[in-house]
Amino acid sequence: MFSVSTMTPVSDPSSFSSLSKCATKHLNLIYHVDFDRHVLKGKVALTVEVLEDKFSSLTLDSKDLKIFKVSANGQAAQFALGTKHKFKGSPLEITLPFELSRGQHVIVEIEYETSPSATALQWLTPKQTAGKKHPYLFSQCQATHCRTMVPCQDTPSVKHTYYAQVSVPRELVALMSALRDGQEPDPSDSSRVIYRFRQPVSMPSYLIAIVVGALESREIGPRSRVWSEKECVDEAAFEFSETETMLKTAESLAGPYVWGQYDVLVLPPSFPYGGMENPCLTFVTPTVLAGDRSLAGVIAHEISHSWTGNLVTNRTWEHFWLNEGHTVYIERMIARCMESEQLRQFKGIGGWKELQESVKQFGANNVLTNLVPNLHEVDTDEAFSLVPYEKGFALLYHLEELMGGPEVFMGFVKSYIQLFAYGSVTTEEWKNYLFTYFKDKVDILNKVDWNGWMHTPGMPPVKPQYDTTMADACTALCQRWVKAKEEYLASFTEADVKKLNSPQLIEFMALLLQEEPLPLSHVKKMQEVYQLNSVKNAEVRFRWLRICVKAHWEEAVPLALKMATEQGRMKFTRPLFKEVYNFSKYSDEAVKTFKEHRGALHPVTAMLVVKDLKIDG
Repeated sequence: MFSVSTMTPVSDPSSFSSLSKCATKHLNLIYHVDFDRHVLKGKVALTVEVLEDKFSSLTLDSKDLKIFKVSANGQAAQFALGTKHKFKGSPLEITLPFELSRGQHVIVEIEYETSPSATALQWLTPKQTAGKKHPYLFSQCQATHCRTMVPCQDTPSVKHTYYAQVSVPRELVALMSALRDGQEPDPSDSSRVIYRFRQPVSMPSYLIAIVVGALESREIGPRSRVWSEKECVDEAAFEFSETETMLKTAESLAGPYVWGQYDVLVLPPSFPYGGMENPCLTFVTPTVLAGDRSLAGVIAHEISHSWTGNLVTNRTWEHFWLNEGHTVYIERMIARCMESEQLRQFKGIGGWKELQESVKQFGANNVLTNLVPNLHEVDTDEAFSLVPYEKGFALLYHLEELMGGPEVFMGFVKSYIQLFAYGSVTTEEWKNYLFTYFKDKVDILNKVDWNGWMHTPGMPPVKPQYDTTMADACTALCQRWVKAKEEYLASFTEADVKKLNSPQLIEFMALLLQEEPLPLSHVKKMQEVYQLNSVKNAEVRFRWLRICVKAHWEEAVPLALKMATEQGRMKFTRPLFKEVYNFSKYSDEAVKTFKEHRGALHPVTAMLVVKDLKIDG
C-alpha cells in the first residue's frame, strides 16, 4: 500500500510562520467592517495544535497589521513584530505564559486592525460600483495576502476550518468563502447587521475570502446561487445556468463535491483575475458576461479547483503547478464530456500557444518558467504566470498519451485526489504516487525527461500531439491575412469569420498576435469587413486591440487604454498598457493614463503595471 506521509518537515520560503512547531486547526474570526477608515477591526482566535514538547512560543505571518493584544487560553501573552520584509510582511512573535507538550492545543486570541493599504483588500467607492450608491469591499488572498487581513500561518501547508461573524452597515450584505450561518442585528449598533459563516472543511489560509456590498442573489441550481449587484444579477443568472450540469460532470470525473454549496459571485470590474476558487463562493470577473464561451471555461476551471487546489493543495507555492496543471486538466475533461474531444484538443493547442507567449515574456532562460521554480526571496505576485497552468497541463497530457489515454489517466487523477484529499502535496509525493499507480508501466515513466519538464526553464522537452481539426480553419485564415498583398485584400469578406465559433475567433486573433505586426492597411480592412470594434466578447476585443496597436493604428490607442482602465483583469490590463507603451509615440500617454486611473486599480494590478511601464516609485 502507498503510504502518505502527512508531515514531511516543511519549509515554505513565502512564510515566516512556525510550521514544524505547531499547526492551526481552526480559526474564529470577528470582523467589524469600517468603510469610513478602510479598515477591518478584527479579533481572531486560532486553535493551534502543538507538534513538539516544551512548546512556549510561536511565529505567525502578519503584514501591515496593528496588533493591540494577544492572549493564550485567556492569559495575556507577550508579543513582538519582527523586522518588516519587503514583501513577506513582519513575523509576529508570540511568547506563551506557559509551556505545552506535543499533542496539546492552545487558543491564541489576537485583537488587531488591518491597514487601509492592506494588499488583500480593495475598497471601492460608490462610483466604482454598478449601483453608484454604496461602497464595496472584496478580498483576494492568493497567494500570500491573507496575512494582511488575519495574523495566521499563511502557508498552504497548513489547513484549518473557520467560523466568522462580520458586522456591516445594514443596507449591505456580507459573504465569505463558507456556508452562510444566519444574520442578526448588531447589538452594539442598530445601524449595522452581523452576518455569520461556517466552513466545516479544512482549507488553507489563501482561501479565506470576504465581500461586502449591495448584493442580491438568484437561485441557479439545487446547491447554487449567483450573487452580484442588482444591476447585473439577472444577466448573471442567465449566463451561469449550466453550473449544476458542470458540477455533476466534475463529480463524475473527480468524486463527490464536499463543500455543500457552490455559489458564484460576479465582482466589480477591478477584480484582478478571471476567477478565484474561494470555497462555497467562486469569485469571477464581470468580463466573462457577454463572453459567449469564455465564461464556460472560467467556471469549469473554478469548479475543478474544488478538487485540485481546495481539497488537494500545493504544499508551498513552488508546487503551484499541482493546483493549476491538474485543474486545467479537469477543466478540459469537463469540456470533453459536455462538448467534444475535439474541443478539448483545440483548448490544448490554444494553451500551448499561451505558454509560448508566457515563456517569451519571462525569457526562455528565466528560472520562473520552470514547472517547479525556486521561490526563495521571490514575490509570488511577480512570479505568477500561465506557466504552471499550461506547462502543467502539457505534462499531464503527455503522460496521458504515454499511459493509455484520457479514461486511464483520469483514473489516476481521481485516485490521486481521493488519496491526498484534505491534505497538502509536493511534486515529489505526486510523482511517487504516479509511479505506484502505474507500477506496470514504470519502464515508460522512467524514460520521461523529468528534469527537463520540472527543473528546466523555457518550453517543455516534448510538444504533445493535438488533433488540429478545430484549429485548421483559424490557421488558414491567419495565413491568408499574413500573406495577402494589398491588391488581394478585396477577397476578404464577412463570411470568413461567420464560419468560426467564438473560441475559434479568439484563436485566430491569438495566431495573428504571434506573427509580425500586420500592415496598417490590412488591419483597417479587417475592421471594415469583420466589424471587430463592435464585438463585446472581452477575449476577442482584448486581442483585436493589441493587433491594432501593434500595427500602429493610432485610432485604436484610446480604445486600448479605455479597455485597460474600465476593467482591471490583469490578463487584459497589463498587456494592453504594455502594448500602448511599446508604441513609442504613445509611451507617455500610457504612463499618464495609468497614473490618472491608478486609484481605481487593484493594489496588486497597480504594483505590476508600475513594473511593466518602468515607472519609478
